[in-house]
Amino acid sequence: MKNLINFILRFLVKIALHGYFRKIIVTGKKNIPSGVPVILVANHQNALIDPLLLATHTKLNPWFLTRAAVFKNPFAAKILHLIRMLPVYRVRDGFSTIQQNQKTFEATYEVLKKNGAVIIFAEGSHSVVRNVRTLSKGFTRMAFGLKEKYPACEPVILPVALEYSAHKHSGSLVRITFGKAIPVDMPASKSGLLTKTVEKTLKSMVVEIPDEHYEENLNSILEAGVDVTSKEAVDTFLKEGIVTKEVSDPSGVKNKLMKIFNFPLYWIWLWISPKIQDRVFESTFKFLIGFFLGPIWFLMLFLLALSSPLGSWALAFLIMSFITILWNKSPQE
Repeated sequence: MKNLINFILRFLVKIALHGYFRKIIVTGKKNIPSGVPVILVANHQNALIDPLLLATHTKLNPWFLTRAAVFKNPFAAKILHLIRMLPVYRVRDGFSTIQQNQKTFEATYEVLKKNGAVIIFAEGSHSVVRNVRTLSKGFTRMAFGLKEKYPACEPVILPVALEYSAHKHSGSLVRITFGKAIPVDMPASKSGLLTKTVEKTLKSMVVEIPDEHYEENLNSILEAGVDVTSKEAVDTFLKEGIVTKEVSDPSGVKNKLMKIFNFPLYWIWLWISPKIQDRVFESTFKFLIGFFLGPIWFLMLFLLALSSPLGSWALAFLIMSFITILWNKSPQE
């Protein structure tokens, strides 16, 4: 029953993600292995959106690790477990809680033992900064812990790059790139080498804008119309000043029309927005508003169209609400 519910949720979320984003480009799917334990190591730029994209755009049906703070509510914990989330405790959660991570690792071993998949965002936190931060050792501990407990298992690390043309806005472009799997074919004493190998691989896949003069370089990239989700295009521009393929920013008219024809959802966002402390969660909240409340808004318009004096107007409004969502495009940022 849990698997069926999870399948339905993933299907609905995938449809919603393709409505929320203008386009989702997936490359390197041939690199996704099968029949082996897979640990996906990805960069982390967009809060809950990152795991949702990976959970719905691979054939692996993965579990993923997330910060333990969101599991504090017992009901929320059950829901999160249902959608294949496991808690990770950090020092900021209290030093005494770190020991609870062992239970999480034991749970991942059982998933991986069955040739399952686990996603870990090894940077340890999310950030909209376009580069790869130093990776933590959690994924190496997971890999070598699995091999120690189940010596017959041969896990691989699958590096994944996530890029957004505009992290905080709907109607943006997403690029998901799966790299070649990295075998864990070294002794545990070489865990540091594995960490460096994976970090180097991720850096070769993710758009890297150096921390030095970061804002200046980012502004130059955006002003020149470089595709900010393309590592090749960004690297070429930063090294040679050449724009290989110019991306034109859309006008704001389509976005404004979407807000007009879906105004109740937009008003809810305006009410929630000031309460968000971490702005990286902006896209997450926007998506969740659309996912949970969007169907109610559409159903209300549909019912008005069927049995109201305003039927023709409600039908027109319903059609335009759908069209403007599909039309919506956001400029790069």
